[in-house]
Amino acid sequence: MDRFGSAWILACSALALHVADEASHDFLAWYNPIVRRIRHGLGGFPFPPTFTFWPWLIGLAIAVLLLLSITPPAFRHEAWVRPLAILLGLVNAGNGILHLVASAVAGRRVPGVLSAPFLLASGLWLLYTTAGWH
Repeated sequence: MDRFGSAWILACSALALHVADEASHDFLAWYNPIVRRIRHGLGGFPFPPTFTFWPWLIGLAIAVLLLLSITPPAFRHEAWVRPLAILLGLVNAGNGILHLVASAVAGRRVPGVLSAPFLLASGLWLLYTTAGWH
């Protein structure tokens, strides 16, 4: 089986699992107050964004489905998939690290940390297989 195509599917699946993990552990109740503190520290600058549950969940579900729809071109090693793979690998790895560090700092499991190791590993594997692209 093609390693890059498999890594692509795994990274997309890890992201889907992570979205489900966050949604089932009330991620936004943890995330939105942090964002409001950041915005206050930035003098009211409207970034990062806050979210409400259904638009957040539907948006992420659509993103995961769109990424999964790229699976056939990923298995064919189409050149335009490579930059997307690098981006997805960095997002997965970075998000996984962020959740693990946040849990360590908070001294408790933050929403999304249960799937964070899978997210991190899948992101690193996707980056590794993308680097070995032939």
